[in-house]
Amino acid sequence: MIIDSHQHVFWHGRDDAGLVADMDEQKIDFAWLLSWDVPQDEGVKSYRHVFNPQHFANDGTHPGLPFSDILTAKHRYPDRFICGYLPDPRVHNAPAVFENAVNMHGVKICGEWKLQMLFDDPRCLELFRKAGDLGCPVVLHLDVPFLMDPETHRMKYQSIWYGGTIDNLERALIECPDTIFIGHAPGFWREISGDADSDPTSYPRGPLVPGGKLIPLFERRPNLYADLSAGSALNNLRRNSEWSTKFLCDFSDRILFGRDYYGGDLNEFLTSLDLPQDVYDKLYFGNALRLADRP
Repeated sequence: MIIDSHQHVFWHGRDDAGLVADMDEQKIDFAWLLSWDVPQDEGVKSYRHVFNPQHFANDGTHPGLPFSDILTAKHRYPDRFICGYLPDPRVHNAPAVFENAVNMHGVKICGEWKLQMLFDDPRCLELFRKAGDLGCPVVLHLDVPFLMDPETHRMKYQSIWYGGTIDNLERALIECPDTIFIGHAPGFWREISGDADSDPTSYPRGPLVPGGKLIPLFERRPNLYADLSAGSALNNLRRNSEWSTKFLCDFSDRILFGRDYYGGDLNEFLTSLDLPQDVYDKLYFGNALRLADRP
């Protein structure tokens, strides 16, 4: 069995049927579908061409990956998808909105959290606590607000950032001990290396340097999980296959297979590591089943 724990629908030129066809090709049994509500003042123009054209407004803004598209796909393919949803925490009474989605539409995942606000903002914490109370894991996207400028050797602000830093993430983990957080994206995975603060890129490619913050964070916070989706996890795991093997084995109870796109690059890499079968079972389906069961 294979469960894709990080996926979206009606984007990158494929509708729900296109996604299911890709899942069949990759022998994926079912997927978690995650929303991404994009506030107008956070609209990322570089993303807009991959979104569903149906939702463009006359002024050119776009809501992102709306929950309505997830419900459409779920209705058409009820056995292939689990619904995820996350309202903007700045919306009035967002925790109640999320609870309504759980009760009315069978939502099992709180995600994807991808907003230009800090993870430990009080409004986020309230939503995260509600997700924990309802037994729903929270999927987080982390892109750091500052990267080292190689010319000035000073930290330079990044206009596209989400969540803050790994320190903001740890404060959320501490404040919400009963909530499972699933980390994801470039700002999360680059912290496997001790040179994350000095590397000028979101996708570092050099050798791993001792002293990364991610392993100690996993060791300190048992409510931290991670998915291997998108290019960011794969990029960093490829930096040192020996390190990756040990990491995946040491934290096999808290790592999930996920793609955030199409194709089989991640699967090819994982099978090349020759991990123990029980580790593969946890990564590919066991952990996801434990967190959200089946459709």
